Amino acid sequence: MNTVIRTVDENNIDINVIDEAAKFLREGNMVAFPTETVYGLGADALDESASAKIYQAKGRPSDNPLIAHVCNMRQVERIVKDIPEAAIKLMKAFWPGPLTIIFNKSDVVPYGTTGGLDTVAVRMPANKIALKLIEYSDLIIAAPSANTSGRPSPTTAAHVKEDLDGRISMILDGGAVGIGIESTIVDMTTEVPMILRPGYVTRSMLEKVIGHVEIDKAILGPSGDAGSDMKPKAPGMKYKHYAPKADFKIFEGDSHSVAQKINSLAERYSSDGFKVGIIASDESIMRYENSDVVSVVSIGSRSDELSISRNLYKILRDFDAEKVDYIFGESFESQELGQAIMNRLLKAAGYQIEHV
Repeated sequence: MNTVIRTVDENNIDINVIDEAAKFLREGNMVAFPTETVYGLGADALDESASAKIYQAKGRPSDNPLIAHVCNMRQVERIVKDIPEAAIKLMKAFWPGPLTIIFNKSDVVPYGTTGGLDTVAVRMPANKIALKLIEYSDLIIAAPSANTSGRPSPTTAAHVKEDLDGRISMILDGGAVGIGIESTIVDMTTEVPMILRPGYVTRSMLEKVIGHVEIDKAILGPSGDAGSDMKPKAPGMKYKHYAPKADFKIFEGDSHSVAQKINSLAERYSSDGFKVGIIASDESIMRYENSDVVSVVSIGSRSDELSISRNLYKILRDFDAEKVDYIFGESFESQELGQAIMNRLLKAAGYQIEHV
C-alpha cells in the first residue's frame, strides 16, 4: 500500500486535502491525523471492519478499546445511551479538548470498536484539522494513537511514517502536537466518576467542575494492575505502552543522589561497551557527564510541565534512533500534569523504578 502524505496548516486548512482524507475514511480506509495530544489513526468507528483494520495495522490487542472522536453533540447523542448531568458539565468545561469521557454505548457502536465492552470512550479534539476531518467525512472516527502498539506515541507525522508507512492510506502532517501525551480518560458510568488514564486535564481540574473524582488503582503502579483476564475499560490500562527499545529505568529521591547514581551506572555500562541515554531536566542536566557513549538530554523544565509532556515521546524515539541500549531517567512526579507524565514514564520503563 502506498501511504499518501499531505501537509496541512491548522490555521489555513486546505479543504481539498481534507476532502481527500475524508474520502479514504468513507471508503473504510485509515487516515492518521494530528490532535492536540498525539497523532491519531482514524477509521469509521461505526464500521466494525474499519475498526478491525486499526487493530491489524497497529498490532493492537482486540480487547483494547478505541476512542470515538466527534465534532458535535449530535454525534455524541447517536453513540451513547444516556448523558449524565455531570458529563454535560465536563463537556462544557473541557470540550473541545484533551478529555475522553466513557459512556454506556448505544447499539449503533459495534463491539469491535469498544473491545467487547458495553461502554464507549468519546472525545472531541481541539485540533482544527481533526475537527474539520470529522466534519467533512460525516463520520464518528475511532482513533487510537497512530503508532505500532506498545511503542512511544507519535507527536509528529514523521513518527507515524516510521511506524505505519505502507500500512495505512494517508497521513495528514499538521506539524508537532501541542501537549504530547494522550487525553485524560474519565469513566462516567460508575457511581463516582473515575480517572482511568491521567492526562492534561488533572484530577483537581475535574473536581472543580463535578466534585469528588476517584483514580483507578491501575494508574498508580503494577500492584494495582489486574490480571491477564481483565478487560481494559480504557486504552493503556492493561498492556505495556510507550516503550523504547532500550532497557529503561527511573530513579527517584534527592536530586543530587539521583544524579550521582545515574552517573555511576552510566559509567559502568558505557565502559562495558553499551550506549547509554540519560533523561534529565533543564534544572539538572549540568549534573550529568557527557561522552561519546553517553547521550544526555533534557526533557524540559520542572517549572513548565507542559514542556516535559511535549518532549517525552520524542526523546524515547530519538534514543531508539540512536540505538541506545540503556536509558536512565529522573522521576517527575507531581499531583498535576506530573502524574500523567509519571504514568507514561513508568509504563515505558515497565515499572522499573528505584528510590535513591
